[in-house]
Amino acid sequence: MRNYLDFYIDGAWVPPAKPRTLEVINPATEGVVGQISMGGAADVDRAVQAARRAFDSFGRTSRAERLDLLDAVLAQLVARKDDLAAAITEEMGAPAGLAAAAHVPFGLGHFQLARQILADLQTDRTMGTTLITAEPIGVVGMITPWNWPLNQIACKVAPALAVGCTMVLKPSEVAPFSAQIFAEAIHTAGVPHGVFNLINGDGPSVGAAISTHPGVDMVSFTGSTRAGVQVACDAAPTVKRVHQELGGKSANIILPDADLADAVARGVEAMMVNSGQSCNAPSRMLVPISRMEEAKAIAAQTIAQQTVGSPQEAVALGPVVSQTQWDRIQALIAQGMAEGATLVAGGTGRPDGLDRGYYVKPTVFADVTNDMAIAREEIFGPVVVLIGYCNVDEAVAIANDSVYGLAAYVQSASLDQARAVASRLRAGQVLLNYAALDLNAPFGGFKQSGNGREWGELAFHEFMEVKAVLGYEAA
Repeated sequence: MRNYLDFYIDGAWVPPAKPRTLEVINPATEGVVGQISMGGAADVDRAVQAARRAFDSFGRTSRAERLDLLDAVLAQLVARKDDLAAAITEEMGAPAGLAAAAHVPFGLGHFQLARQILADLQTDRTMGTTLITAEPIGVVGMITPWNWPLNQIACKVAPALAVGCTMVLKPSEVAPFSAQIFAEAIHTAGVPHGVFNLINGDGPSVGAAISTHPGVDMVSFTGSTRAGVQVACDAAPTVKRVHQELGGKSANIILPDADLADAVARGVEAMMVNSGQSCNAPSRMLVPISRMEEAKAIAAQTIAQQTVGSPQEAVALGPVVSQTQWDRIQALIAQGMAEGATLVAGGTGRPDGLDRGYYVKPTVFADVTNDMAIAREEIFGPVVVLIGYCNVDEAVAIANDSVYGLAAYVQSASLDQARAVASRLRAGQVLLNYAALDLNAPFGGFKQSGNGREWGELAFHEFMEVKAVLGYEAA
């Protein structure tokens, strides 16, 4: 049992202002595996005050000092990588292999990249007699989700720390264990007191207190579009910067010249990673309507090879994170069946032989139209829908017909054709021919998928403010 009842504020572990606890559930067993304290406005205020005091000095540290600090944090995270992987598996159900091979390396990768970027980052330039300089924005409130818990913490903390910001983090209360270990690593690395603070809690209490606090200069939020709208509303009266990475319903266009068998199989497999709990997952697969029957057969065969089971075993899919998520996914699968989509594989209920745990059958729908709920709503589970198109113009129109615009995918034997289609897609990131993720590529979306960018050098600028000093150079 993990009992994490203190918060990390001003370089020390301290009890909450008002005792209130929440049980943490292992989604594979539905059993209680720990407790955390749930904070409130008083805890947030204490953390913000610590961050404000720390910013006076930390915001003026040298590049060399911050490079050394990033090295120290990275070394501690590497030392705790096995602990982090085990915590992620326990808290949100990621298969142990995925936690060790993807969840933790992505988190470490953001710190490795931040160090490289900071070493060469140019923050000053002159225009005539004026100096244009970029400075740390100040105190950053960070609200992170449960689906890639360490990655989402690291991709905010690493650039913020690199440029000299101080911060207050609220990790997901559903998956808080990896955040606790992260904070322990920060402490052991010797990050100055008050620079990093952690408060556990839910959105209506701690999240809202961070968003509304006048001492917070910026809120960086990752989560659902609904919650992101609330964060923006809460932040508006204090005119703080709001940085959002929100939902997605990413189209995967398989062009007529693509190898259909390979493209469909790899698209289905990509959708199943992390049990479909990725905001950029290729959840809408667009195939030539004349080849829909072939695509169905390939998808069904691919699903038959997907293993579901205990995340402690060598499986492709573990459980989804919670009863709430399981119920929502089941309801949307049932709605897809009711709307008349063809159920190719999967369906409602748990997979055979799994009577306990939040396991979902890997599911494929075909003959889907883009007005169906399963094509419009972010299901956030192992569900992919196949939509037919008659020509490339129609495929592009269907792909763009969404309130979301986080990611998109294009498969083609012709790189030139794939590039041409990519240029027409309203999405923040387009992956051609299942390109590997690039942590240096900006990550963020168009439309209701958010504002701003994470990952790589562009993320640094999200955490900085621009100042113009006129008359800096002699005329």
